[in-house]
Amino acid sequence: DAEKVYDGTALTNDEVTVGGEGFATGEGATYDVTGTQTEVGSSANAFTYTLNSNTKADNYTITKVEGTLTVTELTEPVTVTITENSGSETYDGAEKTVTGYTVTSISNPLYTAADFEFNGDSTVKGTDAGSYAMELKSSDFTNTSKNFKNVEFVVVDGALEISKRSVTLTSADAEKVYDGTALTNDEVTVTGDGFAEGEGSTYDVTGSQTEVGSSKNAFTYTLNEGTKADNYEISQVEGTLKVTELTDKVTVTITEHSSKEKYDGTEKTVTGYDVKISNELYTVDDFTFSGDSTVNGTDAGTYNMELKPADFKNTSANFSNVEFVIVDGTLEILKRSVTLTSADDEKVYDGTALTNDEVTVTGDGFA
Repeated sequence: DAEKVYDGTALTNDEVTVGGEGFATGEGATYDVTGTQTEVGSSANAFTYTLNSNTKADNYTITKVEGTLTVTELTEPVTVTITENSGSETYDGAEKTVTGYTVTSISNPLYTAADFEFNGDSTVKGTDAGSYAMELKSSDFTNTSKNFKNVEFVVVDGALEISKRSVTLTSADAEKVYDGTALTNDEVTVTGDGFAEGEGSTYDVTGSQTEVGSSKNAFTYTLNEGTKADNYEISQVEGTLKVTELTDKVTVTITEHSSKEKYDGTEKTVTGYDVKISNELYTVDDFTFSGDSTVNGTDAGTYNMELKPADFKNTSANFSNVEFVIVDGTLEILKRSVTLTSADDEKVYDGTALTNDEVTVTGDGFA
């Protein structure tokens, strides 16, 4: 007989004991013991014998008794570590799948993957960005080997990781010379991973720059129906709208007002000027006047207003080359025309002098 705890090797014992009266001196037999037991259980320790050449079978009543080979189960703990398979994908609108697991370690080399069965579901699926656990349980695995009594299954979690798509939305840059109209550009460029096929966004670009200077090309976006924000990491980059100053010459012609008056002893006045501009984009609101556009006079003569280009200053950042040209105007006070006429007179001679001191004033007369 023989017994041992299962160790993966065959249990044998080739010892044969001769009992009863035994063989006569000098006689005997040889034995071929073929009994073997590897797995847990019992079996006969089978053997055959061959009598020696000098030993006659007729002289013996031989009884063959086969012993028992017994292998008992291993009671020491066996730990089987099951690691769920994992996968990493980027969201693209299609369903992703991870299947299976890996037996990463078994604490006893005698125990193999063939010694247990799996009755769970080692498949995990997902479409949207996120982490999907396979969620295998220890109870999904069952020891099927009678050689081991104490088998523990430990599950190491794996997951299907679907990462968000990286999308950068960039509104366009644009530049122009000032022309009095708003500079806009409603183009939006999609870079990075981009949107998944069949998904996307609409854009409302509100950026606008009319005056010289720069500003952001502001915009908002609205994801299309069926495009989920949680599947994307979206960065928004606003371009720059830039309007540069107009360098073409703008000529502003200032024509001083003029007036003709006739002297009447009172003060006369002319004020103001007229404006003519070579570029219709430029207006009187784009410059300031710091001079005196008034000319006064009382006596006859010509009085100049005497405005100067320096009296006018461009205040618009939209124009860098503005020229002011003065066309002179005057206050002219005309002299009065006066005719003084002494009287005619007549008489018959009477020895006295004929006189008449009347003088008549005609024409404009005196003031």
